[in-house]
Amino acid sequence: MTEYRRLTEDEISRLQSQMCTAEDWRQVEVTDGFSTEHICHTRFSGRVRLGKFGKVFEMAGGIRKHSGLYHTTLHNVTVGDDCCIENVKNYIANYEIGQGTFIENVDIILTDGPSSFGNGVEVSVLNETGGREVMIHDRLSAHQAYIMALYRHRPGLVSAMRKMIGRYVESVKSDTGRIASHVTIVDAGYIKNVNIGEYCKIEGTSRLKNGSINSNRHAPVHVGVGVIGDDFIICSGASVEDRSTISRCFIGQSCHIGHTYSASDSLFFSNCHGENGEACAIFAGPFTVTHHKSTLLIAGMFSFMNAGSGSNQSNHMYKLGPIHQGIMERGAKTASDSYLLWPAKVGAFSLVMGRHVSHQDTSDLPFSYLIEQQNTSYIFPGVNLRSVGTIRDAQKWPKRDKRTDPDRLDCINYNLLSPYTIQKMLNGRRILLDLMKVSGETSETYSYQSAKIKNTSLRKGLVFYDLAINKFLGNSLIKRLETVPDGNIEAIRERMRPDTPVGRGQWVDIAGLIAPKSEVEALMSDIENGLLTDVSEMNSRLVAMHSEYYTYEWTWAYDRIMEYYGLDPETMTVDDIIAIVGKWKKSVVTLDEMVYEDARKEFSLSAMTGFGADGDEDTKSRDFEEVRGGFFDSNTFVQAVLEHIRVKSALGDEFLSRMRR
Repeated sequence: MTEYRRLTEDEISRLQSQMCTAEDWRQVEVTDGFSTEHICHTRFSGRVRLGKFGKVFEMAGGIRKHSGLYHTTLHNVTVGDDCCIENVKNYIANYEIGQGTFIENVDIILTDGPSSFGNGVEVSVLNETGGREVMIHDRLSAHQAYIMALYRHRPGLVSAMRKMIGRYVESVKSDTGRIASHVTIVDAGYIKNVNIGEYCKIEGTSRLKNGSINSNRHAPVHVGVGVIGDDFIICSGASVEDRSTISRCFIGQSCHIGHTYSASDSLFFSNCHGENGEACAIFAGPFTVTHHKSTLLIAGMFSFMNAGSGSNQSNHMYKLGPIHQGIMERGAKTASDSYLLWPAKVGAFSLVMGRHVSHQDTSDLPFSYLIEQQNTSYIFPGVNLRSVGTIRDAQKWPKRDKRTDPDRLDCINYNLLSPYTIQKMLNGRRILLDLMKVSGETSETYSYQSAKIKNTSLRKGLVFYDLAINKFLGNSLIKRLETVPDGNIEAIRERMRPDTPVGRGQWVDIAGLIAPKSEVEALMSDIENGLLTDVSEMNSRLVAMHSEYYTYEWTWAYDRIMEYYGLDPETMTVDDIIAIVGKWKKSVVTLDEMVYEDARKEFSLSAMTGFGADGDEDTKSRDFEEVRGGFFDSNTFVQAVLEHIRVKSALGDEFLSRMRR
């Protein structure tokens, strides 16, 4: 703990000669090693504690500035060692400032009265009129917020979570704000009741009021020119730039908000990216991306989502006001100028094109296209499974995780195929078969959820889903049996038995975390019953759930293998295993070949339109090659697909050979 002493008479005299004043010099205390040399034109008020000033800051352009206090007013402030505070137009009041911090050309920085610094602010997410409020705080995860917003049918749970968060809010409430070590604040305007973490940079910001910026040395935060923030939490590694406005918002780890983006009553979790457009009352799960000025996201839940230009939704029908909400499950996309009239629910990894006003629910038809044709919504089930874009997205998300903070708040499962999506496909398969049974196999179209499905699309959907189910179940089986040396059926049966009963039944995606619903229910019951009362404990439970994903996944896959292929655990044979892996191999290769052919379209003659603008066909080809990185077969993604086919085929052959021994 730092020890302080009162100023000597000689030090007071020198400070006064350097145009410094104090209401009461007895209230000004300093550490050992303190020197008056670098303090001038400074006014002290209330209790002020000063460290020593020995550091020289190397500024951009080569200028050097010595730490010290110049032309500033401090009221009830503690200044750490080696800080430089210069040209504060009004004053700094009620703050503890860490060592090595640089503050220059600011209007005012103050803490006024007891403040929780943005913690406990209620964000009216999804429903602008209220009813799904989420209390934001420093330790908020996407999964906490999901439960608090969507499980309103369990009021005891919501009440217990509010009390849990309330205890955390009380623990951070203080009359004194904190600016941590190695912070830079320059050319800023009004900063009130804001806690600022270490290594944060605030440059040219207009106004920050009632918030926390949880920067740290592993993942610094940057807040840029013209930014206005009211009632907010900004997490580690995030950046808010270029006159963006956030009001009652949570900005998660490594999010980027910029280019005049406007957001109110919204939650953005890990790696979201918002530029130019507007968000109101949205729940943006991990990797929600929107870039365009004409895009409005409103009253919706999204994750792993890319919003096309001009994407729009409506959350009212001019009746009871903005009370409607929508959900786009993980990986859903919107094409340019798409429109959805809430309420609606779009299945995982689906694409929305056109205008849709009939409140579809395609959650049991994942990987689909929802397309408007002649004012009618058409569903093309499963077609996105063959899309090169879908595979590319699945590969890019883990690579685009920019979180450098070792303390990660969100647990993110990147798997394209999981118990969550496969259970949807199994449901979708039953739905499509029932439609065909009820309406007849020869019907040209089928009606489902106020939309139409063409006969050919339905049949293709059954094929796509069957391929994906075979692929997932085969992947799980091969992984499970990789340590079995040969086709000893007793060894196979023993190895196939699940390690735990956890994982059976329904699975859920709680904003990036894929888990058995039973485990999520157990977590919520412990909160309701008072067995779990701390937000850190809740986060630890969620992390533990996430770490056991593959153990739980096998339990679920084992039951589905027995059910889908009509096997009995006690009577299955090696031939049954060989048959499953044979289907797996065929499905993997077939899906990869579909992706391969979809990628080929990117290298067709029509894709070359506009290349080689002033030349012949040869010029066009050479221009295309230079810009797009070569022809089809030399493209890195295409090569990766071909390599995947080769590797998986070899894996299947090796496994089948081992089983036949």
